[in-house]
Amino acid sequence: MKNCGISRWDDPTEINAKLKKLTSQGIWEVDDDYYNNVVLKYFNEKCKASKAVFEEARNYIPGGVQHNLAFNKPFPLCMVKVEGAYLYDKDGNRYIDFLQAGGATILGSNYPAIREKVIELLKECGPVTGLLHEAELMIAKEINRHMPNVEMFRMLGSGTEAVMASLRIARIATGKKRIIKIGGAYHGWSDQMVYGLKIPGSRALLESHGIPSSAFRYTDEVRPNDLNMLEKMLKINRLKGGTAAVILEPVGPESGTRPISKEYNTEVRKLCDKYGALLIFDEVVTGFRVGLGGAQGYFNVVPDLTIFGKIVAGGYPGAGGVGGKKEYVQLMAAGLATGKKRAYVGGTLAANPLSCLAGYTAIREIERTNACEIAGRMGDRLCDGLKELIDRYGLPYVAYNQGSIVHLECTGAMSFDFSSMSFIKSAVGILKHKKMMYERKDSMERMGAAYMANGIVTLAGSRLYTSLADTPEIIDEALNRFEEVFKHVKKTDKGLV
Repeated sequence: MKNCGISRWDDPTEINAKLKKLTSQGIWEVDDDYYNNVVLKYFNEKCKASKAVFEEARNYIPGGVQHNLAFNKPFPLCMVKVEGAYLYDKDGNRYIDFLQAGGATILGSNYPAIREKVIELLKECGPVTGLLHEAELMIAKEINRHMPNVEMFRMLGSGTEAVMASLRIARIATGKKRIIKIGGAYHGWSDQMVYGLKIPGSRALLESHGIPSSAFRYTDEVRPNDLNMLEKMLKINRLKGGTAAVILEPVGPESGTRPISKEYNTEVRKLCDKYGALLIFDEVVTGFRVGLGGAQGYFNVVPDLTIFGKIVAGGYPGAGGVGGKKEYVQLMAAGLATGKKRAYVGGTLAANPLSCLAGYTAIREIERTNACEIAGRMGDRLCDGLKELIDRYGLPYVAYNQGSIVHLECTGAMSFDFSSMSFIKSAVGILKHKKMMYERKDSMERMGAAYMANGIVTLAGSRLYTSLADTPEIIDEALNRFEEVFKHVKKTDKGLV
């Protein structure tokens, strides 16, 4: 596939075996001496301005930050400048940025060509008119040019909104109600989708506070990479009125944190056809990151609907949308009701000129610069380097990647699986392991703090996104910093049941 960032596909069986070995022993983390005298000392002495902002923010913002990605141990750092592969905090410290706004900026942060177009637009039009702007058409055509299966595209404000719209479309199109998601996957925070997050089989036990149990009446969850369990659920649902859609992340739940076989999506497509369900690809992270044709282009699988986010607004706000086959997407046509059933969607500032033009420009620049392939090669280099360091220091950590999406599992905090058709069995397993899982999550954040103190920004210490801005020299410098952390890692007795 042209401009594809994935050069290899690791065997999920091997990765899961390594993860099982990792979680069968105590946690390996930086020792207390290093954490207290180096990591905490860095934050307390070198990040005083960030700490002051956070301390005041806690008086006005729940938890002190407006977005979950911003929180890290021991306190969030306040960033004031972003440029390419680097972030700069309020104290003037520079960091190698492997967060890239959660994967939204494959061109690198604050990319000049997009910034210039946005400034030009702001001077002439402003960020929003409330009426039609040509950039809405431009981005829809540009997406279709690279993803022909996306015959029509409706831009929205976020991936969460796009998922909500896609489920309404699927129910109208099929006349069925039930939705099957893959355990551990994240599809936004709408009521019916806060189900089985992070840990497969967890259903509504971990994150669904404040949501009535009735909201999950038509939501089902199956084990990742398990086609037999999926078909069994499709059969059961046929007795309950049928499945409207199967929604999945095509590289595996949580951006590939739970890896799948390369043939998985093809087989899911066949099952959806067999049981009359729509197939929804959530390409919030993978769209225009793994390749210009998205994951659907890489796997050569045609979904009925595709969810967009992150890169679709070029790193600017308003990143979301749903596209797909015309017969389905046109079911949410704007305008007055015509008497026909249609999916009601809204968003006064959705598809504003700024977001649409930024997204259009980003996609054009991704194509011009071959960004997906270059970022993918840097992901390979980073992952291979991490594997070498893990072996050198005799650590049980697990590193693998899907192109520019790199995973570094130091505690296996999210690798547990309680998938079962028995709710009681799942609930008992989760309660039994809950303390251990939280210990591992806390340790994962502790490792993230150690990376940060060495000038590396990651997503929760376990995921890294490379970009066009990364060079071999930057990757090698990052590996030197990872090595400095790994030197101080010791085995503990924490994290055992």
